[in-house]
Amino acid sequence: MAKSLYIAEKPSVAQEFANALKIKGKRGDGYLESEEAVVTWCVGHLVTMSYPEAYDIKYKRWSLETLPFLPKEFKYEIIEGVAKQFKIVSWLLNRPDVDTIYICTDSGREGEYIYRLVDQMAGVHGKSRKRVWIDSQTEEEILRGIRQAKDWEEYDNLSASAYLRAKEDYLMGINFSRLLTLKYGPAISSYMKTKWTVLSVGRVMTCVQGMVVRREREIRSFVKTPFYRVLGVFDSQNMDIIGEWKAVEGSKYFASPYLYKDNGFKEKEKAEELICGLSQKAPMEGQLVSVERKKETKNPPLLYNLAELQNDCSKMFKISPDETLKIVQDLYEKKLVTYPRTDARVLSTAVAKVISKNISGLRQLEKLGGFAGEILDKKAYTGLSKTRYVNDKQITDHYAIIPTGQGLGALKSQKELSVKVYEVIARRFLSIFYPPAIYQKYNLEIVMDGPEEKKEHFFSSFRVLKEAGYLKVSGQEGDEKGQGNNQKNLTDPEFIAMLGTLKKGMVLPVKELTVKEGETSPPKRYTSGSMILAMENAGQLIEDEELRAQIKGSGIGTSATRAEILKKLVNIQYLSLNGKTQVITPTLLGEIIFDVVSASIRQLLNPDLTASWEKGLTYVAEGSITSEEYMEKLEHFVTARTVTVLNLRNQYDLRSCFDAAAAFYKNNEKRSKK
Repeated sequence: MAKSLYIAEKPSVAQEFANALKIKGKRGDGYLESEEAVVTWCVGHLVTMSYPEAYDIKYKRWSLETLPFLPKEFKYEIIEGVAKQFKIVSWLLNRPDVDTIYICTDSGREGEYIYRLVDQMAGVHGKSRKRVWIDSQTEEEILRGIRQAKDWEEYDNLSASAYLRAKEDYLMGINFSRLLTLKYGPAISSYMKTKWTVLSVGRVMTCVQGMVVRREREIRSFVKTPFYRVLGVFDSQNMDIIGEWKAVEGSKYFASPYLYKDNGFKEKEKAEELICGLSQKAPMEGQLVSVERKKETKNPPLLYNLAELQNDCSKMFKISPDETLKIVQDLYEKKLVTYPRTDARVLSTAVAKVISKNISGLRQLEKLGGFAGEILDKKAYTGLSKTRYVNDKQITDHYAIIPTGQGLGALKSQKELSVKVYEVIARRFLSIFYPPAIYQKYNLEIVMDGPEEKKEHFFSSFRVLKEAGYLKVSGQEGDEKGQGNNQKNLTDPEFIAMLGTLKKGMVLPVKELTVKEGETSPPKRYTSGSMILAMENAGQLIEDEELRAQIKGSGIGTSATRAEILKKLVNIQYLSLNGKTQVITPTLLGEIIFDVVSASIRQLLNPDLTASWEKGLTYVAEGSITSEEYMEKLEHFVTARTVTVLNLRNQYDLRSCFDAAAAFYKNNEKRSKK
């Protein structure tokens, strides 16, 4: 009797498939089997690319004479530590009684690559292969994925992009790491007083390193500029309205060279001069010349993709992107959430049609069950497919991360941090079924008579939360009560009532005029979360989600690899990550290698270039360009850059760059010696 073989990426996932298929047969060494089916698993990667010495022993010794290394046919080998499982999987794939293979590795480029390498090394022939593509590990979704499994040939383009991504990282890593190590390693070792230095560079990691170093140097070179603002405190019904002076047309200081900006002076004396001029007339009064009221709505944010979730968890829980990914991956394997390695922030039309199932399951949650019940009772989920939260065109492999509504029993045994991350995902999900938050916004303009018959204008704005809408679900309601410039959060009902009585033409006594000193701020250092967002958007650090949505470009790395890249840079001590704040800074070694790359293969530091390579892989996956076209471009890039570096003679010219960077680390070195 012919059997079907199901091959998963991990043993735990294989067990879920076995449970869904009701396989209760014998347990073999590395597989499960019943009369109709066999389930087996990889343990992550079973096969890897061979080192250069596998092609020719001469490549074992690093030498400039053997670069660039560009094999015509790439070699692969079984990873030694998992050779036993590979042997089992290979035997099962080629068993005569297995006629259909269901590929159940993770539904993404990396999962595709893991199986294709195994299939290639096992030499599988004459079998029907079906690709199972699922968004969660619930029994219902697993069975749907098996029913709707497509012939694996339909994923050939995705497979091609996976192979190319690996070849690209391999060729750039092997060639450029050897090239720069041989060329500049001795100079770095001499400077750092170490025995040797191996430079590790790569398509994505060096670009990320460059972003951090450049930001640090921007901060160092930043010169703080003081400025002085003038604030007026106006009395209305025995309550203070704080207004900020601006040099608008009609002011004595309009377009004055003494201004830093239109709301501040370069020198304190000029701010005091303004106050002195305004104080000459007694009693001091201001006339309300404009009262603008308008409603403002704030819609629930889009759903989480991995980058957004990593950024928020970095802010809220001070955990690294790598830790966030581990937590959400575990939640996925426990059937609690959908597939985490996704770039999409919306749902598919098909999922939107059955979304009530996800909501229903959340009724059991102690903190959020009431919200889920309210959504179901009001049928607020109807019409979801017509909103901005559903868009099939914005989904490539997987839709956004949402709770499945299942597996809640497993939540009780999860660590507190995992429960918090799950709750964050669930709150974001439930938020989209609630109405927008509604604010009442007040913009006030107050005019005082100044010297020389000039008019000086003060401005004040307030935003009062009128209807919480989705904020009561998201957990942000307390932070969004209402805000005004120079004011505390607006929670005083008497103050809010007073704002409603203000009318144009009213005269407000001036209680005091003061000078408030400020200074310009340097750029912010990256945190682990903001770096993930910067990588997602090809290096453009835009944390405002609506602005970010307008940027349609390729990212650096993928949702599946960004956290690992950041972790590697920290592990090899090119970057430093503060565990408490999640702030990222370069190390001295990291800066020195930045200078070396800048003087040799500067393109590796360019986010746009790195993003263009990633975009090229996307084109291959879409079938827009061929693998041959991509490889031709890649080989030309590697060859041209290698030849350029071989002809450089700038090793000792870099010492001045090393000295400039080292000046900022001397105190740290002294402290570490103590």
